[in-house]
Amino acid sequence: MSRKGNKTPAAGAQAAAPGRSPTVVELAGLRRRLASMLYETMLLLGVLALTFMVPNLLIGMIFEVAPPGWLAWIHVFLVLGFYFVWYWHRQGQTLAMQTWRLKVVDSVSGQPLSAARSWLRYALAWPSVLIGGVGLIWAIFDRDRQFLHDRLGGSCVVLLPGQPKR
Repeated sequence: MSRKGNKTPAAGAQAAAPGRSPTVVELAGLRRRLASMLYETMLLLGVLALTFMVPNLLIGMIFEVAPPGWLAWIHVFLVLGFYFVWYWHRQGQTLAMQTWRLKVVDSVSGQPLSAARSWLRYALAWPSVLIGGVGLIWAIFDRDRQFLHDRLGGSCVVLLPGQPKR
């Protein structure tokens, strides 16, 4: 996806018709993406409560066993992975991204991410966030203000146009 300043061709934009220029969208700003991540964290508490805590509590109460720590982490990784990959692959937006008008797209084509590229972005985001937030800090120095996991995974986050005022 070619970049001109902080603008990029719209997600899914095809070659422009003769006499028309391609639709251009703005790369999402760092503050907006961080705010979306904070909101996403709150939403994920509910997702994890339903898909992680409830089953583990029931298993613990019924069978009086607790899964080993490594299995619990794999469970969390997979639950969150299916959540993110489902949304990124299907519509390019999680619930929080919809609120903040953000969309993740392939950085070359502008198309929604494939399932494989979504899993790659998700897997790269873990060390990017957990190793001192180095992948988030990277955005301060990146020419397009993209996170390290987006740069390495071939994706970018764009800002969608707002709703017209009535």
